[in-house]
Amino acid sequence: MGLSLTTTTGKVIASLALVGTAAGVAGLGTYGAFTSSTSASNTVASGIVNIALGATGTTNRLSVAASGLVPGDTVQRVATLTNATGNQNLSAITLTTTAAPTSLLDTNTTMGLQVTVDACSVPWTEAGTAPAYTYTCSGTTTSVLASRPVIGANTALANLTSVTAGHTDNLRVTLTLPATADNTLQNQTSTIAFNFTGNQRTATNQ
Repeated sequence: MGLSLTTTTGKVIASLALVGTAAGVAGLGTYGAFTSSTSASNTVASGIVNIALGATGTTNRLSVAASGLVPGDTVQRVATLTNATGNQNLSAITLTTTAAPTSLLDTNTTMGLQVTVDACSVPWTEAGTAPAYTYTCSGTTTSVLASRPVIGANTALANLTSVTAGHTDNLRVTLTLPATADNTLQNQTSTIAFNFTGNQRTATNQ
């Protein structure tokens, strides 16, 4: 019994001594070091994509209602489309038209309303008595949208200067009830909403 106790105690002491020696060796391996650092900062800001219609009134007649149409009648309304507050060019501008309430005036694609859009290089000259406005261009007229059924989604618009930041287009929207419209188009009512969407320019390396 005595030998067993003595032997165990001796092993414990030897283990503690070994640990102490290892700690001493680790302390001898600590050195100083030279360092160097540098830094830089880079400001990154996102652009602004924005198009807007002119205020309701003389620069935006799209909200002026028309009634009593018969086959062959037209409805002309003007609106300015501007990219004045955006700082980025656009790749395209599209037009989506919807109807609510809806009727045969917009669902009949052959005898129902047809839409065209033109642009004038200067503001359109207005004539006629409300709501029967007519518009002429004293500058250059360009076609933005050729005649098509009034309802459409993401329809591409052409020849718009407002794809460039800081520019404005003077638009004339014409709705036509075709001369071929028959009696099924009588006593119909539709409210047409015009939604213009500007699509950002192609992404590039900045």
